[in-house]
Amino acid sequence: MNNKNILIILPAKDFNSEEFILIKQTFEKNSFKVFISSDAYALCQGDNGMKVKADVSIFNIHASNFLAVIFIGGDGVRKYWDNKSYHKIANSFAQSGKVVAAICAAPIILQRAGLLNNKSAVCYLSDRKELEKGGTKYLDASVVTEGKIVTGQSSSNTVEFSEIIIQFLIKRTL
Repeated sequence: MNNKNILIILPAKDFNSEEFILIKQTFEKNSFKVFISSDAYALCQGDNGMKVKADVSIFNIHASNFLAVIFIGGDGVRKYWDNKSYHKIANSFAQSGKVVAAICAAPIILQRAGLLNNKSAVCYLSDRKELEKGGTKYLDASVVTEGKIVTGQSSSNTVEFSEIIIQFLIKRTL
């Protein structure tokens, strides 16, 4: 596996710091190289004050450079549910046959990008109605895979979510 690059997309403000840290650590521990992207002008700020610098501009992302894209949740991601740039990125990865993953409130981005129409997914419980509005079937599970789309319910499922993506990538790229 030559390309072991993973892209994590963070909201500019109020991303879930726990999800970010655990996902990044889990992928790095498994020899993946993690790149961060955001539309933040300077540093992204997490829900606990954590600051993270993006490696790649949201406007310079090419799916061919990565195995997967992961959208991190948190209160700040709700501002991105209808973000056309985020929808374009999600669709670009999906059309390139890459893994597209989202956790917590972020699966709504995938749903509004059209990737979850008539499919099953999970998201943060309080966002369930938003997920179902677009014809997505909400499953009461910690992690749901639907083709190459992986959705996770909440920060308490972050390690399981990450490990499922890693196993999926290892099986698909051997």
